[in-house]
Amino acid sequence: MLEAYKNSSIDWKPSPVVALATSADDSQVAAAREDGSLEIWLVSPGSVGWHCQLTIHGDPNSRISSLVWCRAGSKGLPCGRLFSSSIDGSVSEWDLFDLKQKTVLGSIGVSIWQMAMAPYIEGVVDTKPKPEHLVNGFLNDKGEDDDADETSDSEDDSDSDELQEQPVIELPRLAIACDDGSVRIYSISDSDELVYTKSLPRVSGRVLSVTWSPDAKMIYSGSSDGFIRCWDANYGREIYRITVGLGGSGSGPELCVWSLLSLRCGTLVSADSTGSVQFWDSQHGTLLQAHSLHKGDVNALAAAPSHNRVFSAGSDGQVILYKLSSQKVGPSDDKASSIVMKKWNYIGYVRAHTHDVRAMTVAVPISREDPLPDEKIKRIRHSEKPIEFSYHKWAHLGVPMLISAGDDTKLFAYSVNEFTNFSPHDICPAPQRVPIQLVHDTVFNKKPLLLVQNSHWLDISCVRTKCVAFPDMACGPSGGLAMTDLLARVKTKASRKIICSSISNSGAFFAYSDHVRPSLFELKMHEVGKSTWTVKKKQLPPGIPFGHSMVFSFDSSRLMIAGHDRRIYVVDVGSSQLVHTFTPCRELRDEQLPPSEPPITRMFTSSDGQWLAAVNCFGDVYIFNLEILRQHWFISRLDGAAVTAGGFPPRSNNVLILTTSSNQVYAFDVEARQLGEWSIQHTFVLPKRYQEFPGEVIGLSFLPSSNSTSVIVYSARAMCLIDFGKPVEREDEIELVNGQDTALRNLQNTPIKGRLKRIFRDGQTETKLNSRKNFEFFSFRNPVLFIGHLSKNSLLILDKPWMEVVKTLDAAPVHRHVFGT
Repeated sequence: MLEAYKNSSIDWKPSPVVALATSADDSQVAAAREDGSLEIWLVSPGSVGWHCQLTIHGDPNSRISSLVWCRAGSKGLPCGRLFSSSIDGSVSEWDLFDLKQKTVLGSIGVSIWQMAMAPYIEGVVDTKPKPEHLVNGFLNDKGEDDDADETSDSEDDSDSDELQEQPVIELPRLAIACDDGSVRIYSISDSDELVYTKSLPRVSGRVLSVTWSPDAKMIYSGSSDGFIRCWDANYGREIYRITVGLGGSGSGPELCVWSLLSLRCGTLVSADSTGSVQFWDSQHGTLLQAHSLHKGDVNALAAAPSHNRVFSAGSDGQVILYKLSSQKVGPSDDKASSIVMKKWNYIGYVRAHTHDVRAMTVAVPISREDPLPDEKIKRIRHSEKPIEFSYHKWAHLGVPMLISAGDDTKLFAYSVNEFTNFSPHDICPAPQRVPIQLVHDTVFNKKPLLLVQNSHWLDISCVRTKCVAFPDMACGPSGGLAMTDLLARVKTKASRKIICSSISNSGAFFAYSDHVRPSLFELKMHEVGKSTWTVKKKQLPPGIPFGHSMVFSFDSSRLMIAGHDRRIYVVDVGSSQLVHTFTPCRELRDEQLPPSEPPITRMFTSSDGQWLAAVNCFGDVYIFNLEILRQHWFISRLDGAAVTAGGFPPRSNNVLILTTSSNQVYAFDVEARQLGEWSIQHTFVLPKRYQEFPGEVIGLSFLPSSNSTSVIVYSARAMCLIDFGKPVEREDEIELVNGQDTALRNLQNTPIKGRLKRIFRDGQTETKLNSRKNFEFFSFRNPVLFIGHLSKNSLLILDKPWMEVVKTLDAAPVHRHVFGT
C-alpha cells in the first residue's frame, strides 16, 4: 500500500495578468504578467486543454501595459511578431525563438497606455513619409505631406503601370496611446527598431486607448478627459470628437475611456470608468446605444470574429455579452418604406474571476483536433449535470473562444457562440506553478531534501513525515502530514529573478541561473551538538552564459547547463572544469556548426550516467551520450505536440518516458534509437479517460524500485498511475459519462485516504472503482504543485488551497453582497 503525505506550506504567489493578445494565425495567445514575465499558450480545439508552450522572463521593473501581434511576412514565424509596451515609455519585441525580450523603441519620455496594430490590407503600397515633412515631431498639415498622403490614398485603386511593375507591400503600422496626450504612429520594419512615422496633434488629458478602423483609414483615441476623438490616419486631422459621459455628466478629469473597439458594421464601442459600454455610429459620432451594467471601471472589450457579438469586462469581475440584432420599423405590409434598425442587446454575464478582469482576447483554434471515437457511447443519467469537463463540447476546430484574465492570475476560456450555455474553462488551474525538486537517499543520513525555487531565492528543506488522521480521511496508517524544516535559503544578487534551478541526487550540491549567470553551491552539515548547515559557493568555469535549464548527473559528479546561446555545457562539479560543450542539431554530422536549434528548456539524465535527454521549447528531443560526449539521436516533435514532462525510470537506463501536450505517453528505447515495444503497441490506443486528462501534465514520479515498471503522471488537478508492465485494456465505454470518467467523478466525492487505499491496493478489492488494471486515476481537491516518491512505499504531495493563494494577492477581490447581510 502506498502512503501519501501532504504538505500545503509552500509559498506560492502568482502574478496578475495585465495584457492578452492573439497571434496572427490564431494558434497562440500571449499573456503578460505584472512581474514582467510572458507566457505563450497554445490554443487547443479539443478536450485535451491548453498548453503553456513558452515562458519568457522579461524585465521585472518595467510593467507591461499592452500586447500586440503583427504579421511577420514570408520569412517570419506563422504566429507573427509579438510586441509589448511599457509604462516606462518603451516598446519591446519578444523573440519566441531565442526566448528573450529586446527593446525596439527606447523610452519616449512618457508612459504608453495602449498600442493598436493597423488592420492588414492586401495590395496596399508603401508610403513612408519623408523626414522633411515633419515639424517638431508632429505632422505638418501644410506643404508636401498632403500631396504624399493624397498619392497614398489614390494608390489603393491605381492602375499605374509603374506601380504594377514594382508593387511594395506597406509596412505594418503601430499606433501608440501616450500619457502626454498624443498618439504616435510607427512602422514595423524587419530591423530591430521601430520606424517613427508621425504623431497626431496633442490633446488635453492622457490618451488611454486607441484603435484603428477596419479599413485602416481612421484612428480612434480615448482619453482621460472623457472624449473619444476620430482622426484621419493619413492626414492626422481630427474629424470629430465624442463626449462620452451619460446623463449630463459630460466629460471631465474623472471619466476615463479605457478601451475602444471598431467593428466592420460601422459601430464604435467604448468602455469607460463609469461602468458604461456605449455603441456609437463611427461615421457621424452619434450615440446608438448605452449599457451601464458594470459596477466599476470597464477595462477591456473584445469582439467575435463575425463582429456581431461584443464582450466587456471590468473591475467587478464580470464578463458581459452584447449581441447585434436587426428589426424592421414601419408598416409591415410596405417593405419599401420599412427601415431596418440595428440594436445591441444585453444577453448575459459570467463571473468566473474573483478579482478585476484586466484583458480579453478572442482566438479561433486551427490546430489538429482529436478524432471522435467511432463507437457510440452509452450515456448514464445522473442527478447533477456534469459541467466540470464541458469544455470539450464547444471547443472545436474553427469555433471561436474568448479568453479573459486579470488580477486573480487566472485565465479562463469561454464559448463565443454559446457564451451563457457552458461554464468557462480554467486554462491554468495552477498559474506560475512553483518549480520543486525532491531528492531522497541523500548523503545527509538518507534524509529527503526539497528544493523550492521562488522568484528571487532558493529554499532547501528537509522533509519529515508524520502519520495522522485527517477529518476527511478514514482510519488507518495510509497517509499523513509532511513537514519541512528549512535548512538554507540562498537569495539572488540584486533580487534578480531565477530562471531555472536543480539539486543533485546526493543533496550536496545545488545550482540556479538568473538572467546574468549560473551559480553553483555546496551544502554541508556540521554535527556539533545541534546540527548546523552551511552553504558554500563554488566557482564555475568562466564564460558560461545564463541558462534556461540545468540538471545534475545521477551520481552528482557533473552539472549540465543549457545556455541561452543554445549550447549545452557539461561541468565537472568537483574540479569546476568545463568537460564538454554540446551543440544540439538535427543531423548528427552538423555538430560542429554554429547553434541553429531553439533553446533547450528541459533536461533529463539516466541513472547510469550515460544518457542526457534535452528538449527544446517546441518539443524536439536531442539525446546525448555522456560517456563518449557525442549526440546520439534526434527525435522530431511528437505528433506536432510539445513535451510537458519526461524522465528515465530508475534501473531502466535505456528507456525514456515522455508525455506531450496532446496527452500521449511515449516510451523510447534510446540505445536502439526507436520507439519502445510498449509504445509501438499502445501509444495510439491509450484509454480515452487518459486522453481527457484533467489539466496539463506537469510532472512524472517514478517508483524508486529496481523491479518497478510504474510511473505516476500528474497535473495540477489529478494524477494517473501507469504500469508499463501491464497491458492497456480497451476502454470501458459504459463508464464514460459525457466525456468524464465515472471513476474520476466518484473519486472527487470520496474521502482522500479511502481513495488512496483503493487506488494503490494490488487489485484485491472487488469494488467496481478498482476493477481496472492500469491507468488508475486520482483527482485532487486543491491545486497540486508537486508529487514525488519519498520511498517505494510513500508519496509526497505538495498542494495549496486556492483560497489561501487568493489571500496573498496584492489586489483586493471583488466585493459581492451576500443575501441577508
